[in-house]
Amino acid sequence: MKLQGLVPLLQVFDMPESVAFYRDVLGFELVEHSPEIEAAEGHYFHWCWLRHGGGELMLNTLHDAGERPPARDPARTARLGDDICLYVGCADLDGAWAELQARGVASARAPVTTPYGMRQLYLADPDGYGICLQWRA
Repeated sequence: MKLQGLVPLLQVFDMPESVAFYRDVLGFELVEHSPEIEAAEGHYFHWCWLRHGGGELMLNTLHDAGERPPARDPARTARLGDDICLYVGCADLDGAWAELQARGVASARAPVTTPYGMRQLYLADPDGYGICLQWRA
């Protein structure tokens, strides 16, 4: 069996907010998306595919049109950071840290060097999914 690539699919509460985070904060490119709809929650699409360098990611709305509650479930958001973390290679962690601070990403933590020889910077997306930018120390 020959496999090629691995693309996570994340369920998100607010698609426009999530796309803005991955595109405007982390620099992902929007590659493709489902047809746009107009719903009580606003104008958006249910699914999209994003790419940054060799990394790819898909986002899908957690709720169907007209069924989204007024706010995220804080218990679900807290759990996601514990259960799911996307590890992404980033050679310039100091530069990434400076960019995240300049963009006001409150969830970002300063880079640290681990006992296992990696330098890592953790942050979370709007839904609480963990993201670790890392490089060998």
